[in-house]
Amino acid sequence: MTRLVAPPPSPTRAEVLAWLDTPAAERSGLYRRADDVRRRWCGEAVHLRGIVEFSNVCANDCLYCGIRRSNRAVRRYRISADEILEVARRMAGWGQMTIVLQAGEAPSEVGDRELGATIRRIKQETPLAVTVSVGNRPREVYAHWRECGMDRYLLRFETSDPALFARLHPDCTLADRLRCLEDLRDLGVEVGSGFMIGLPGETLDTLADNILLCRRLDLDMVGIGPFLPHPDTPLGGERNAWAKDPEMFFVALAALRLAHPRARIPATTAFDAAFPGRGRDLALQRGADVFMPNSTPAPRRRDYQLYPGKPCVDEEPGHCAECVVFRIRGLGRTLGLDLGGALRYPVGPPGNGGIS
Repeated sequence: MTRLVAPPPSPTRAEVLAWLDTPAAERSGLYRRADDVRRRWCGEAVHLRGIVEFSNVCANDCLYCGIRRSNRAVRRYRISADEILEVARRMAGWGQMTIVLQAGEAPSEVGDRELGATIRRIKQETPLAVTVSVGNRPREVYAHWRECGMDRYLLRFETSDPALFARLHPDCTLADRLRCLEDLRDLGVEVGSGFMIGLPGETLDTLADNILLCRRLDLDMVGIGPFLPHPDTPLGGERNAWAKDPEMFFVALAALRLAHPRARIPATTAFDAAFPGRGRDLALQRGADVFMPNSTPAPRRRDYQLYPGKPCVDEEPGHCAECVVFRIRGLGRTLGLDLGGALRYPVGPPGNGGIS
């Protein structure tokens, strides 16, 4: 019988700031605590969500992103529905029970209808859960994709500071982004969002507010990772705000886990870019419970470079899948072979559900 538990209290801003300000000599204890909370709420299984970057066409001009509209060096592409389905049919055999359909933000009536048809085919022809990540859309478009079978949506708010958001994203506002997240929640979609760590001008206060916003939105998944500006962008020469202390990337992840125990938190690819070959492993040991391997067909991977140092751009999806399984088992973790859906606070592990 499932035991009902009270949701853990939302932490105060002072508590989150204290976690973020943990002295370097004491961070190992913070990581152990976050890993223990992850274990109690999410278990030992790591769920794989395979990303298919089906288009790098983008109408936006975000100041740090490699596929921004103004970057003329990018070879633009769009993968056909048949190509997407060819990958999707193989993913369950790789242990990837979720497909993440990711692309630049390029809204069009025709493109949005075609994406809906692709979602419908995936749901009819595979056992996968479908996550979509293509940016801001009107509520009616999200509703159509939901009707086609979309299970989840990932739309990062990037920063909780409206002024900082406006400086980095000339094509929309933070309020627009939050409205989209509210629409998705109202439609019954599992909602994912998150933020970048170390944006220019970011402070510990900003980082704490980012974490508290994730908890206030009660997000089902929270994707975070280092700010890594692409060199062919206006911010290409900017340093990460935590460049002198890159361990802050993991401190933020651990603090997020403590603040929002039930969230699905992926070990994002950007951690490997910042810490080559080990970043995602460390993330899984410091609060993360999801791994998102790149399942984009190899010929297109080099053309989807949001940031420099992206790993696995020359690998075939099947090879990446084998590598991921090896990494997870090397950490003593197991593969989650169910759909790895949202966890809810009213139902949870035995005990009081706290975050101690």
